[in-house]
Amino acid sequence: MPGENLSRDEARERAALLSVDGYDVSLDIRSAVGEEAGERTFRSVTTLRFRCNEPGASTFADLIAPSVSAVSLNGRDLDPGEVFDGARILLDDLAAENELIVDASCAYSRTGEGLHRFVDPEDGEVYLYTQYEPADARRVFANFEQPDLKAPFRFEVRAPEGWTVWSNGLGEQADGVWRFAETKPISTYITCVVAGPYHYVTDTYTRELEDGSTLEIPLGAMCRKGLAPYFEPADVFLITKQGLDFFHDRFDCPYPFGKYDQAFVPEYNLGAMENPGLVTFREEYVFRGKVTRASYEARANVILHEMAHMWFGDLVTMQWWDDLWLKESFADFMGAFALVGATRFTDGWITFANRRKAWAYRADQLPSTHPVTADIRDLQDAKLNFDGITYAKGASVLKQLVAYVGQDAFLEGARRYFKRHAYGNTRLGDLLSVLAETSGRDMALWARSWLQTAGVNSLTPQVLLDAAGRVSELAVLQEAAESHPELRPHRVAIGLYRLQDGRLERYARAETDVDGPRTVVPELAGAEAPELVLVNDDDLTYCKIRFDETSLATLREHLGSTTDPLARALCWSALWNMTRDAALPASDFVDLVTRFAHRESDIGVLQMLHAWVNSALVHYAPEQWRPTGGRILADVALRDLRAAEPGSEHQLAWARFFASVASSGSDFELLQGLLDGTAKIDGLEVDQELRWVFLEPLVAHGVADESAPAAELARDDTASGKRHQVRCLAARPSAAVKAQAWAQLVESDTLSNALVEATIAGFDQPSQRELLAPYAEKYFASIERIWSERSIQIAMHIVRGLFPSLQDSPETLAAADAWLTAHESAAPALRRLVLEAQDDLARSLRAQAGGAH
Repeated sequence: MPGENLSRDEARERAALLSVDGYDVSLDIRSAVGEEAGERTFRSVTTLRFRCNEPGASTFADLIAPSVSAVSLNGRDLDPGEVFDGARILLDDLAAENELIVDASCAYSRTGEGLHRFVDPEDGEVYLYTQYEPADARRVFANFEQPDLKAPFRFEVRAPEGWTVWSNGLGEQADGVWRFAETKPISTYITCVVAGPYHYVTDTYTRELEDGSTLEIPLGAMCRKGLAPYFEPADVFLITKQGLDFFHDRFDCPYPFGKYDQAFVPEYNLGAMENPGLVTFREEYVFRGKVTRASYEARANVILHEMAHMWFGDLVTMQWWDDLWLKESFADFMGAFALVGATRFTDGWITFANRRKAWAYRADQLPSTHPVTADIRDLQDAKLNFDGITYAKGASVLKQLVAYVGQDAFLEGARRYFKRHAYGNTRLGDLLSVLAETSGRDMALWARSWLQTAGVNSLTPQVLLDAAGRVSELAVLQEAAESHPELRPHRVAIGLYRLQDGRLERYARAETDVDGPRTVVPELAGAEAPELVLVNDDDLTYCKIRFDETSLATLREHLGSTTDPLARALCWSALWNMTRDAALPASDFVDLVTRFAHRESDIGVLQMLHAWVNSALVHYAPEQWRPTGGRILADVALRDLRAAEPGSEHQLAWARFFASVASSGSDFELLQGLLDGTAKIDGLEVDQELRWVFLEPLVAHGVADESAPAAELARDDTASGKRHQVRCLAARPSAAVKAQAWAQLVESDTLSNALVEATIAGFDQPSQRELLAPYAEKYFASIERIWSERSIQIAMHIVRGLFPSLQDSPETLAAADAWLTAHESAAPALRRLVLEAQDDLARSLRAQAGGAH
């Protein structure tokens, strides 16, 4: 048997052979506490009832466990040593109706995959939670680990005394055992268990239904006890209730999974996971210090994204991971749609245009880009496909679809989709058929252009003026990369802008369908000559915006005068894409940020600009200009920090940015003064989280030694503090420190997933390029072994995080190419990660050289 990496062909064969009637899963997690030596395991007993339409056939069940003590098939005891290979249980001579019982010892996880065990350093308490997507339920109980073999689940859990246990359904405790109500038919990867001494708060959502009945949904929210002082359950419940109202109004399908718990858990690999009835989130969404409105908006968006999954993904699930977009693209779009339509974050589409789409544009220009409906050969492919294409491009395409078919037709299609396929599995055609019914549009043609081809188009305005200075013709030129030449139909708005009383404002707008290489927009003929033409105004489609010469010149002088915040965000996004494409020098982007960022009203856009300009300096600016650029950014950051309104979120954003670009003695003196209280900036509260932000650059530049992180940890002896300390320690500018961090990451597997991430972040310092140079060769010598020895999650962290991108030279590029050439038979997922990093490096070198894309 081929082991852990289930293929699509194997899944199809098994789905054609089997149907599953139900699971009874019994877990004994009392071993989670205590001091016993050796590898920590827990007992897992699974009873799996299933039918086989070819009696006498063979198949396999999935289980990743250190050992199996007993396997029984239809009352016949099987020898675990003969049928279990560590990843699969061979099942021969199946009957028409079957019962499989597996008694196993499963391992607690420190990688965030399976049943993760976390010990809180603050009070020694142990917390457990599960995380399975795409295929880690098999680390906790025996199953058929593929999304189209849905079944009802009944869980029972024996837990340490004093603990509370939660699962997908409502639970009751009796005689030391927690028993949970049977679930609706769901996929294995969205089952869930959370257990421990969590701080738990409850509420109730109530809604009157059209039939006169009342829908009542118990709500819960939980976090570690150490985070309870910072927890804001009232805001979590507010967004939850607003979201449930919004989706009930639009989907005409009541929430189908009973209760709605939300758990904020430690050392979480993802943003969140849509387990029905028990959504899990990374606990960083519990804010220990002051954060900006953008952080609250991001949390609300994630809450709504996961809630949308209750319908798109949980109620109706893709058949295989090829159609992952059927849940992730829809949830990403619906999260923003509900954010704007139901909550206080009415500018959510600005964040979507500026942040989410930036992720998509990058992913869609990598050599690993793929259609939204992807070709997923196996589980490793699936793991890597939770990317900017599946999420953000897919959501952008759906936004374009709503403009194409109309919102009413789109939502009516969703309602029919839920009714026809509830508790079932679907493919692309199932959704397209209902949308064709409700819209009258040819969805096959739309899907071929938008879902089944890869790459991003560029749209550029072409303006011709008559003798009177008016527009005689305005056209939109569409281009595509040679590697992905598809020219798509775009529903776009074109906005014309002029300076009026010092403000850059729109005075004309037209919506049109752009198709082919050149589309004339007759509605704008005769308009006054524009100073800025914004293609894709209002962000209706998915494309890279380009500017004509007049528009670019206007932005260079008046970008900050653009009054509409969405239009301004779109311009910033376009300028960033031009920087990445070597069409705008990094120094020019730095100049634009230094002159106009302080006028940005949207805090999320401002924080995105800070991230982009930092990246421009580190990756896209020529080496000889970096010190100059760094000094410019540090001076501007300090200027705007001092000028910001005291106590404002803009002040906080500038303070964080200043710390990230600090590079001189006076910068470090100010940061140290803010830490020890000898310096003060009016209104700036230096809370514990900000203290760590200020400390890291001091450590990374050798201004503070290892005693400073130790002293800070003494002030903040918490799980969060430990992660910050580990990051700071790995950031020290010492060859010995780098060697130690490398050994912890590459030669040892003792670090948890969270500490792996923290160590990588500290290790990879832009100011330490020379110290890191020796590790480029070591990286390429190590990654294939790492991929084979570590869990895929940890391997992904290391392969992505340690790629020598700061060694931005043709030699490093050649080394990556040499590795790819010499390792053509390496795991495709590993090759994809290296290929993506190599492409990012090549892009950096082109930008540094000022070459054309």
